[in-house]
Amino acid sequence: MKTIKQFLAEIKRGDFLPLARVLTMVENDLVGSKELLQEIQSNQDVPVIGITGPPGAGKSTLVNAMIEKLVLQGKKIAVLAVDPTSPFNLGSLLGDRIRMSAHFNKPGVFIRSIATRGSVGGLSARIIEMVDVLRAADFDYVIVETVGVGQSEIEIAGLADLTIVVLVPEAGDEIQHIKSGLMEIGNVFVVNKADRDGALSFANNLTKMLHQRKVAVPVFKTVADKNIGVDELLSWIANTRGEDKKRRLFLYTEKAFKLIQQDRMKNVEKADLQIKISEAIDHKEFNLYQFVKQYDKF
Repeated sequence: MKTIKQFLAEIKRGDFLPLARVLTMVENDLVGSKELLQEIQSNQDVPVIGITGPPGAGKSTLVNAMIEKLVLQGKKIAVLAVDPTSPFNLGSLLGDRIRMSAHFNKPGVFIRSIATRGSVGGLSARIIEMVDVLRAADFDYVIVETVGVGQSEIEIAGLADLTIVVLVPEAGDEIQHIKSGLMEIGNVFVVNKADRDGALSFANNLTKMLHQRKVAVPVFKTVADKNIGVDELLSWIANTRGEDKKRRLFLYTEKAFKLIQQDRMKNVEKADLQIKISEAIDHKEFNLYQFVKQYDKF
């Protein structure tokens, strides 16, 4: 078994095999993971780019196009593709790994799929830890693509330095409904599949709506599967590295809260909870609040 210092040195050199092993340790809370995280030196200058938006917006296709362009620029990219966990069997398809298969063998690209593990907002505390591990490695960008679950996906704002919200022209009728969630967290908006009817009108309406925010929020039009508009988006990202103190404080507070929450809940596993409820639910005197009370001690 390698020492923590050996793992950290290998990660810093950009070795993918030990990096994958450390991510597995962190994701599954294996022996040594806590000590490793306490010793890790994450490079806060490595930008974390969050990509979110409703299902079908083309988030994975946009990530694919961004990777392709960045690799041509000589950049090294890490991608965390977050897939939803089923509330019924607690499993996850991890389908983004399949959709990004074209980049698997590229030496400057590291792709890891991870399940939300029941986190409603699309992010678990494990993802925060894994992002910090990736920031300690030799990458130029860390991209986190989160599950498309609509308004509840605002948690990405507590992790990413820049949040990209991806929409499609067909979202025009729904824009009023989602603005209280996704509309408030985006640093930049992308109207993907912009070759479809109504794309220009939708982008203009979106720009007008975003004028209500205190800070100017750009709107880009892309056709990701044809690599149209991706260069302009990447150029904006490359020139938007500054992070004010207020934003940094917000990010660290959100991360700290999530990590503390995880620690307090470490003895409560959803799978075990499901088993216990299945044993108790058939009793006539079953009361959910009395059942939950047994967890007060945690």
